[in-house]
Amino acid sequence: MKCRLNLFFLFIVLKSFSQTQTCPVNINFATGDLTHWYAYTGNNKEGNGLMAIHMLYDSNTYAPNGTIGTRSIIEYNLPSVVGIQVITTNRTDLFGGFPTIPTINGYNYKYSILLGSTAITRGIPGNNSSGGGYIRGVKYRINVPTGAASEPFTMTYAYAMVLENGTHQSLEQPHIAVTLQTPAGIIDCASPSYLLPTNGNVGSDGRGAILDSATAKRNGFKVSSVNSPNQNLGPNGTGGYLQDVWTKGWTEITFDLAPYRGQQVDLIFEADNCVPGGHFAYGYIAIRNSCAGLVISGDSLVCNNTNLTYSVPALAGATYNWIIPNSWTLLSADTSNIVHIKSSSTGGFISVREKNGCADLADTIQINTLPSPEAGTLNGSTAVCTGENTSTLNLLNYSGAINSWISSTDSINWSLIPNITNQFTAENLISTTWYRVIVGKGNICPPDTSSIAIVQVDKKTIGGQIDPPEATLCSGQTAGINLKLKGNTGNVKKWQYSENGFNWIDFNPVISNSSLTVKGITANTQFRLVDQNGVCPPDTSSTASILFDPVPYPQAVIFPADTTICFATSASLLTNIIIGTNYSWNPDTSPSTNISSTPYSFVNAVSPSVTTNYILTVMNKGCPNSLQDTFHVEVLAPVIVDAGRDTSVVIGQPLQLHAISDDKGPDSFSWTPSTELSDPFIADPLATYNIADNLIKYRVTATTPFGCTGEGFITVKVFRTKPDIFVPNAFTPGKSANAVFRPIPVGISSIQYFRIYNRLGQLVYNTSAIGKGWDGTLNGVPQNPGGYVWIVKGTDYTGSNVSKSGTMVLVR
Repeated sequence: MKCRLNLFFLFIVLKSFSQTQTCPVNINFATGDLTHWYAYTGNNKEGNGLMAIHMLYDSNTYAPNGTIGTRSIIEYNLPSVVGIQVITTNRTDLFGGFPTIPTINGYNYKYSILLGSTAITRGIPGNNSSGGGYIRGVKYRINVPTGAASEPFTMTYAYAMVLENGTHQSLEQPHIAVTLQTPAGIIDCASPSYLLPTNGNVGSDGRGAILDSATAKRNGFKVSSVNSPNQNLGPNGTGGYLQDVWTKGWTEITFDLAPYRGQQVDLIFEADNCVPGGHFAYGYIAIRNSCAGLVISGDSLVCNNTNLTYSVPALAGATYNWIIPNSWTLLSADTSNIVHIKSSSTGGFISVREKNGCADLADTIQINTLPSPEAGTLNGSTAVCTGENTSTLNLLNYSGAINSWISSTDSINWSLIPNITNQFTAENLISTTWYRVIVGKGNICPPDTSSIAIVQVDKKTIGGQIDPPEATLCSGQTAGINLKLKGNTGNVKKWQYSENGFNWIDFNPVISNSSLTVKGITANTQFRLVDQNGVCPPDTSSTASILFDPVPYPQAVIFPADTTICFATSASLLTNIIIGTNYSWNPDTSPSTNISSTPYSFVNAVSPSVTTNYILTVMNKGCPNSLQDTFHVEVLAPVIVDAGRDTSVVIGQPLQLHAISDDKGPDSFSWTPSTELSDPFIADPLATYNIADNLIKYRVTATTPFGCTGEGFITVKVFRTKPDIFVPNAFTPGKSANAVFRPIPVGISSIQYFRIYNRLGQLVYNTSAIGKGWDGTLNGVPQNPGGYVWIVKGTDYTGSNVSKSGTMVLVR
């Protein structure tokens, strides 16, 4: 049975040394070694406790048996691995990702010790034996100075840990413990103990217990992303590397030893592998070198209007009460060991009281406030044209000394301008530039940055080109010429026109679009526009010439402009040409058709298989511009009708027919012939056969609301027999015909089973689906030719069972 090592009395008593209100010598490992500390190592094969300690390291002796000047101690009987070591250089723990020397709540620890390693032991494979785990511990015997019990003598330590889940019972799991032993007993609030708890459901080998991960997480543990460096060996001696290492980051504990003035108190830290030995535990310990009571961490000289953080070491189960200056602002709750506040322009006192079963402590610090610099407002935002330009910027309402100006052409990357005056003149800028000013006041408060002033630099105006540069308008042309601007820089201010190329007239009202449609002119006319970019001077575009042709523009009337037809039908496109000498179609393979006289009317019948646009082009001799109009013919998709699969019935058996179409409907249906149908004008008539015909082929026609139709077919074979199941006596898998061996049900509503066995009685096929059959394979492997036995059972349409059996021959 495992028990936590709470007491440790096997050490030689440390030689007494006088202590004042300062901390014990090297309590924080500041000498870089374990001097003044006891240490021990061992093996917990027989369980934890005093019997597990095998090696003692006295605080009054030099190495190898003492700790004076000792920086590290090896694991018990494992000279290649260090089990206890002083850490003086900060690194990052592989599994936990936390620093090996912490900074907590603003306090920078300088040293720590690592207690333990990832080394493990193994028992003898196959007999569930235990190798026993490594244990390591350190202890400091504190001689508490004499004095008044009302005067605090505090100590603060921090710990972090890494535990591998061994899936053992909880008390046999790897664990780390701290013990604060006083003459009156153990101080529980300063003596935490951690392990990974399990549900205890272990197997015969003592492993396999399920981790109580919810409790582990509540205790501050989280699983590491790094797998264990040790294999998780099973009974056969093999296994992988599991992601089952759990870590807990740095936590601080403060305790007050004032009640034990003039007495000795032991502070013990211990890290134990699991009792079987195959899973590791290690932890880090750091101790503050301040014992005079509670100490608030935080700056005592601050800047006004600054967000600040003050803290004290955390006490388990403690209550906290912070008091801040009246003019300051509380940014967080004042009931934890950390408080966030915002300063004002005046200083004051910050105090806190921290109280629990371990201590009742208080501290107060005086805060002095420095005025922060105020960078003020940067005035002078403007816009200039690229090239030769000048802009003067002025900093207003600032407090402090100007350190420098900064500028940026993307508002992200800033460059230094060596100017310490409140005015700056920007010259000859070629791109938009942002400016700010940095103002400081001494070395304590951070500098402030002014508001932004922006000098927007506009590119030079480019009037651009008008496309097309030349075109012709015929008399009465309704479709105008569309002029478009391209290649410009800036915005269109106005369009102008001229009939002589010298006197330009503005459109009224003003047109400021980048395009212009010209129509209705009666003489040759030129067009241009005026463009301007920002504050840059305006520029004029190129000129477009529109020529007037007195020949009449073609005219035609079409009907309908849009039409919809069913699949595989035709549409009639009606055209009446009023003015024109010839016309053509696209798509159409016929050449242009001349018109002898107008008006000229005709009909074009088209039968497209898909939706198509038919474009009519009409020309009038002498006018270079054609009239184009479009007939849009939308072709509906073909109506697909499914009447069902061909089937077989017996005389007297009712057959429910059911037809469906892919149209959204609602569709109407008609069946031909109407022989034996309950209603030939519905989608699902009922057929009952009492006739001598042995084969009837139905056609069902579906008609959509638009009038489109589609057809489907079904063949019904009528047997004169009673309901039965017919089974062939041979089949030839892999051939084009008779390749599947299946039963043929007649008058049968369902199949319970259809099974096939080989000569050895092995089941090679089984189905209950009508229409399914055997392809001659078993698990994808073709079966041998020869005889096979089949059995089948079904239910006929009256509810009676039909059972049959027989043999057949597989032929290859």
